[in-house]
This record gives sequence, structure tokens and C-alpha cells, in this order.
Amino acid sequence: MPVFWHENTKQFHLLNPHLSYIIQVLENGHLGQLYVGKRLNDREDFGQLQERASRSFSAYPENLDPYFSLEQLRQEYPCYGSGDMRYPAVEVEGENGSTLTDFVYLSHKIFDGKPCLEGLPATYTEQQGEATTLQILLRDPLTGLELTLNYTIFETLPVLARSAYFHNGGSQRLVLQNAMSLSVDLPDKEYEMLTLYGAWAKERMVQITPLQMGAQEVYSLRGGSSHHMNPFLALKRPDANETQGEVLGFSLVYSGNFLAQAQVDGFDVVRVMLGIHPEHFSWELLPGAHFQTPEAVMVYSDTGLGGMSRAFHTLYRTRLARGYWRDRPRPVLINNWEATYFHFNEEKILEIAKGAKELGIELFVLDDGWFGKRDDDTTSLGDWYPDLSKLPGGIVSLAKKIEDLGMKFGLWFEPEMVSKDSRLYREHPDWALSIPGRGMSPSRHQHVLDFSRPEVVDYIGDLMEKVLSQAPVSYVKWDMNRSMTEVYSRALPAHRQGEVFHRYILGVYALYQRLTDRFPQILFESCSGGGGRFDPGLLYYAPQCWTSDNTDGVERLKIQYGTSMVYPVSSMGAHVSAVPNHQVHRMTPLSTRANVAFFGAFGYELDLNLLSQQERQQVKEQVAFMKEYRQLLQFGDFYRLKNPFTGNEAGWMAVSADRRQAVVGYYRVLRHSNMPFTRMKLQGLDPSLCYRVTVEGESSLHYGDELMYAGLSTSDRAASKRDGRESGDFYSFLAVVKAE
Repeated sequence: MPVFWHENTKQFHLLNPHLSYIIQVLENGHLGQLYVGKRLNDREDFGQLQERASRSFSAYPENLDPYFSLEQLRQEYPCYGSGDMRYPAVEVEGENGSTLTDFVYLSHKIFDGKPCLEGLPATYTEQQGEATTLQILLRDPLTGLELTLNYTIFETLPVLARSAYFHNGGSQRLVLQNAMSLSVDLPDKEYEMLTLYGAWAKERMVQITPLQMGAQEVYSLRGGSSHHMNPFLALKRPDANETQGEVLGFSLVYSGNFLAQAQVDGFDVVRVMLGIHPEHFSWELLPGAHFQTPEAVMVYSDTGLGGMSRAFHTLYRTRLARGYWRDRPRPVLINNWEATYFHFNEEKILEIAKGAKELGIELFVLDDGWFGKRDDDTTSLGDWYPDLSKLPGGIVSLAKKIEDLGMKFGLWFEPEMVSKDSRLYREHPDWALSIPGRGMSPSRHQHVLDFSRPEVVDYIGDLMEKVLSQAPVSYVKWDMNRSMTEVYSRALPAHRQGEVFHRYILGVYALYQRLTDRFPQILFESCSGGGGRFDPGLLYYAPQCWTSDNTDGVERLKIQYGTSMVYPVSSMGAHVSAVPNHQVHRMTPLSTRANVAFFGAFGYELDLNLLSQQERQQVKEQVAFMKEYRQLLQFGDFYRLKNPFTGNEAGWMAVSADRRQAVVGYYRVLRHSNMPFTRMKLQGLDPSLCYRVTVEGESSLHYGDELMYAGLSTSDRAASKRDGRESGDFYSFLAVVKAE
């Protein structure tokens, strides 16, 4: 069993072939953190890993010696107020106004499998032997508040999942003001912190900085996980890179306001915390009430960032995403947004669909503009019924005509939003988040519906169900195009307004759950102005997300590279769009646009009928290539080979589980004169196998060790072959690697 309890030393040891995580019940009943890292052989006593000292200004509990100070001890779920002066994992206000709690060990349970989290997405098991769960029950003697810390260690992955559950077992009214999902104290600060930052159209840029004294954090207070920061951080040793070295990755399975923080104290201890951001958060706990935090996932890797990422990919692709589409290759689609924006009719849509069908595309997606009187972005959000002036037969007729072409049909929604110019707002203005007596702050001419109210969620769900049940819809793109302001619910009293942000996200999850239960074979893709809510929480309901509104092939190199730090290729919506690109106006070759987008849920976002005959033939070949290799591209092991954040080139590859097949992507942004010869070292192959490598129609034989240790040539092929082919700026190629 991968969880051991040593009664004599009161130590828990969670371990699998990759990692160990060791906890101890301390003299005062609190939980101490002894070790997290590479697997250790189990033994009864690891007490020597908890060092103690008596230092000036350190407080210690009465009746315990001065060497026992919570400020000096590494803890598992720390509180503030009885000696520990660092940021706490939990704060609870009692009836007397105090926020001090004293959670003392009561009991524990160890069992196979993994329990679900009420109303929240979380990783799961399909067989009990896949994981073991430890639940530790603690209690605050004064208030009666009970805290259950949940730990699940997976059998074959270097993964520990954590969450906290609070139950008010006393007679007081309590207010939870801070409740982290994970807190872990590490014994030294010799790490660099990797985070993913950005903004609209440049999501998940990679940033690496050495840890410094004090708190370093990423967060969101926007109501969603945001374009600007992602609910993830990694701590890597300074010598760790893609292929070697120790890395700890931390990811929050949540889609709302979050805090991910690393705090270094004066003694070089690092406290890592992830959870709901305590700013603007509070939760009333009446006697008998409970609260469940979101799940946090920790990954340990001793094979660098690449090992960390592949562990996240496997976990999130196979044990977070779920349902009909989890393991199925995604259909090649065409979306009309950048082809038409709001300006279309049924004839235009069918014209685009027919042209796409001729080239082998499988799914047509009708984007924004099909409902209410939606001719621009000022109107009709919330009115989810078809605009008959554009679509005389409605969605039902159009969807059937698309299906008659031999294609599937998909539809765009933005369920969480409302336009003031809409039937919904005129009938229910109080359903929009707003503060009585204050003005509203529109963004993109729209406002946010109060999804903390079940009646609002039910109303929108009824409208969506009606459309989806009447028409043959196979795909839904769920968008969310603004951050939240004036966050106030008219359905809650003043002292519970701190619950609105979290209740809103619970409402989003509830609607996703309702629709995925009702329509299990519809492929849901999440979206928030592109990648503004690309987080693990939504992957539980929608196995893919629109990675970014920025569809430029060169910009997407960094966006998809950064996204791959945590999220699998199968989750990344990636499309070929028109040139000049609509976001950056760059002219990028059609081949490069596809070569980037192949590593994702692939599609097109342009009017294919406007392409030349030669370009249409190229698209037909691209679609055929994707169909042949999409299982490998979307579900193979992903390796990053060249970093676009540090040079002029980028590279990555997908490798089959048996290591007999791979597809490699190489990308060079700018061409310079008289360039040197270059090579790119592949990864993940079998060094003893002989592989046939095919690049741009030419093939050659190489053993795996040669491809990994000497590398694959990436030199300018026009110059080296002297065959007159052009390979200027924004050049790329794919290499197909197959074992003989």
C-alpha cells in the first residue's frame, strides 16, 4: 500500500515509484511537513528531517519547550496567530472576532481509490488500485470546526492531489476567510520559479525567476483564471532544464479567482500555497455547514520540465478530462468567425461549408451572430434563439443541411453574459451582477449574469437545452468574453457577498455538468476571449479549450509552447487562419500555419473558397495528413525540443507510446544571410531502433541514438540542397519518424 502510518512516531509516508511525501503529527497535535521529493525507502522514523532551534523573538506554546516554535517548524496546513508569522493556509473568524484556529489531529483513514469533490471538478480513478487516499481529520477544540485534509497519491504517476474540507461541528456561526487547497513547506530556497503570464492574444508566456526573500505570486481577481496569469507555478532547481533536474509543479483545478504563491522566510524555508484567492472571499459556516476547497495537484519530476509536463499531460488527459471525447481524436473543423464575423446568412454559411467538405473537413462551427438581433457585439447576449432574418429555417434547418453535406455541425454560445439590448435584460435587469446605487462597467458592450443564482443558471440552461435538443449539434464552443466587475448578488444578504465569486464558478460548473450529462456525445470546447480561462477546472467538462484568439502561426509558437508546460496537446484548439493575420497582420506561409496547428485540436478559421486552387490542394493534403496522424499528434508523448522564448527557432515532437512512431515540428522565425548548419536533438525514441525519417518528401534511415544524441539536420534546406526551394522567414517543416 503506498500510504504508511507509523503509530509509534506518528508519521505518514505517501510513496510510489517516483516520489515520497512525509507528514508527522507534532507534539501540539498540528501536522508537520518532513519531506517531499524523490522516493525514499520507508522506515518508521524520519524525525531527523524536522530540525528545530530556539531563536530570539520566536514564540512557543505553553507547556512545550522553547525549541518547539511554529515559526521554526515546517508545517502542513499552517494557521496564523500562535507563533507562525508567515502567510497562513487558513483563517476563520469566530463569533468573538478572532481568526485564530488550532487544528489538532483526531484520526485518519486510508483507502483505495479517490473520492469525488462535491460540486467541483477533480481528478479521478477508474479502478481503485490506481490511487490511494489518505484523509486526516483535525479539529479546533474551541469552535468545534473540523478540517479534513485529503491526499491522493497515484500509483504510476509522480502525482499527489490535495484538497481541504471544513465542517462546522460546533455551535458558533463561523466565517471562513481563507482556505488554501495546498500548503507545503520546503527546507531550502535553491529554486527558480516558473510561471505563465500574459494578456489577451499572448497567453501563457513562460517566465523564470530565482526565488527571493518574501512572497512571489501569481493570481487572478478577474472572476476567471484569466489571460494574465495561470493557476500554476513550478519550482525548479537552477540546473534543471527540459531533460534533467528536479522540478515541483503545482496546479489548481479551478476556474475562478486564485492565488499561487511561494514565500521565502528569513531561514530560507519556502512555503508554497495554492487556492481560492482570499481577497474578496468569505464563506459563512453556520453550525452543521461545510465547505470544500478546489483540488490542487502537485507533480514531482527528476527528469526536468519535460518530465513534469508529461506527468501533467497524462493525468489531465486521462484522469481529469472525461466522457465520450476523452480518448477520441478530435474532428478537423472549420469555424466561420474570421471568415465572416457577424456578417453572414444561410447561403454564405453553406457556401463555406461546401468548400470545406470538398477538402475533407469534418465539422462546421457557426460562431457568434446567429441569435437574437446580433449584427454586432452591442446586442442580444442572453437571447438564445435563432435570428430568422439570417437563418430562415433556424438552427435546425441549417444544421440538417450541414449534416446532409456529410459534415457535423457545431455552435457558439456565450451563456454567462447579457447585453443590455436584449429581451433577457429588459425582463430581468437584476440578473446582471451590479451594485445597487452604483454604475455598471461594460466590457465589449456586455455584462455578466449572476451565475451564483440557481434560477439564472436554470434559465440559460433551458434555452441552451432547447437549441441543442432540437438541432443535430455535435460541438459547442462556450465563450466568456470579459472579466467581472461590480460583483454583487441581489440574491444574497450583505454579510454573504464574499461568497459571490465562488458561487458564480460553482454555477458555471453546474451548467456544464447539466449539459454534458444531457448531451454526452457533444464535444464541448471552452473559450474565454481565447485562452482567458484555460485551466484544469474546465478540462473536466470540456476536453479542449480555444488556446488563444491570436491565430498567427509565429505567435502561436510561444503560446502553445507555454501552454504545454501543464496542458496536453489534445486540449489546445489550434486553427489555420487567413493572411494577413487578423491580429498581427503578418504574412505567414500556409504550410507553417498548419505545421504549428497540427499540434492541437486542428481546424481552419477562414473562407477556404477565397484560396487559390494550389492553396486549396495544399489544404486538402494538410487535412489528409492530420487525419492520418491525429491520434499520435493529440495523444502521443509530447517533447519540447527548442525554446522560442530563448532563440530564433522552436521545435517539438509527439511520440507514440511504443516509441515506434513520431512527428517532429521544426520552426525558424527569421532567415539570416549565410546561416550556419544546425541540428535539433530528438527525444523519446528507442535508441536501438532504426527509423525512417521523411522530411519534405525525402527520406533517410537513422538509428534512434543518432537522432537523439547527434540530432536531425535543421539547416536551411534550400541552401544545403541547392534545389531552388524557398525557405525564408517563417519557415517550418515536419519530420515523420517511423521504425523500420
